[in-house]
Amino acid sequence: MGILQELLEDIPIPKMAKVKQEFDASQIDDLGAVLQSELAREEVKQTVKPGMEIAVAVGSRGLDRLVETTAVTVKFLQELGAKPFIVPCMGSHGGATAEGQQAVLEHLGVTKESVGCEIRSSMEVIKIDQLSNGLPVYFDKIASEADGVVVINRVKPHTAFRGPVESGIMKMISIGLGKQKGAEACHQLGFKHMAEYVPAMTKISLEKMPILFSVATVENAFDKVKQIEVWLPNEIEEKEIDMQKLAKESLPKIYFDQIDVLIIDEIGKNISGDGMDPNITGRYPTPYPYGGPDVTKMVVLDLTHETEGNANGVGTADFTTQRLVAKMDREATYANGLTSTVVGPTHISTALPTQKQAIKAAIKTCNILDFTKVKMVRIKNTLEIDEIEVSEALLDEVNAHENMELISDVYEMNFKNEGNLF
Repeated sequence: MGILQELLEDIPIPKMAKVKQEFDASQIDDLGAVLQSELAREEVKQTVKPGMEIAVAVGSRGLDRLVETTAVTVKFLQELGAKPFIVPCMGSHGGATAEGQQAVLEHLGVTKESVGCEIRSSMEVIKIDQLSNGLPVYFDKIASEADGVVVINRVKPHTAFRGPVESGIMKMISIGLGKQKGAEACHQLGFKHMAEYVPAMTKISLEKMPILFSVATVENAFDKVKQIEVWLPNEIEEKEIDMQKLAKESLPKIYFDQIDVLIIDEIGKNISGDGMDPNITGRYPTPYPYGGPDVTKMVVLDLTHETEGNANGVGTADFTTQRLVAKMDREATYANGLTSTVVGPTHISTALPTQKQAIKAAIKTCNILDFTKVKMVRIKNTLEIDEIEVSEALLDEVNAHENMELISDVYEMNFKNEGNLF
């Protein structure tokens, strides 16, 4: 028996129980009709003239009903006599290549056939100005040469900074349409200043570029659109501040304030840009954001297939498995840190041979006197937390909470395949 096995041999693993968490599930059923109503505002229609070539900026995140939202917007422009086309709006994503960014859109279902217009993808940008501190402001060259630009995105809390405006339309304009050079410029001085730079860069783009309007959504706790609005350029900042508040209220959450050990079965870029959403785990890649549970030790067990080896976020955890490390594409993972300038999440956390040992290691180091009373929570990933597993020590909190319901008896964790849960 090696020293690691010896240190972990007698650490007890608690019995667990399944718990249902309730969240607000309100959503828009007829999205097309609501969006058409928003677009039909006379002041929106007046921004479009027959014959205008209009760049519709679409990003890399998996927004709910992205294809439908884009297609309805494209059809609206065409019915007014305009000639819309799609431009990828995703900073350095897609490998920071024109082909890669078009492939990202196609992966999300946004194709010439599905949305009714062509896609023009390029990484070429123009410098349109700079901030007072010298940071350059860039804009997609193809979009800059169009007669108009329309931006589509979801508004949600950011994972690395806090401010009145975080992730949404303004970030899409300042970083997404800035392509790789714009993303690099905005991140250059770190996330500490991002709440200031995103609006400042966006205001310059709104002044100098032909942005006509934007389409903004908010999703509920189950990633379904609950609100969609169309904003004119002079409405964007004020409306986005209000929608950001709604987005934060709509986030799903783990309802415990303090957790000794949090187990996450899988992380990946298809789950969150950070592999796992820090707004759910309470573990952030920078010191600037806040919110979520106080987690003493966190374990991530595996990567999603869809992430294709990108393990960004594993460094935010305390423990992981050799299985996850073996699946890592280090080049893709490290590229995340080089672009964002935040390299902690690309570190490799302490990796144990089996999932059982990784969980025992987290329990051993969670700084409690009685390991049999460990407050432990297990989730599949940060997108799916309506059903979770909790240890016996948390059952009183479950029973006292109006939004949690115990849905099973307690049971032993089922380790198989030489110490793995799956």
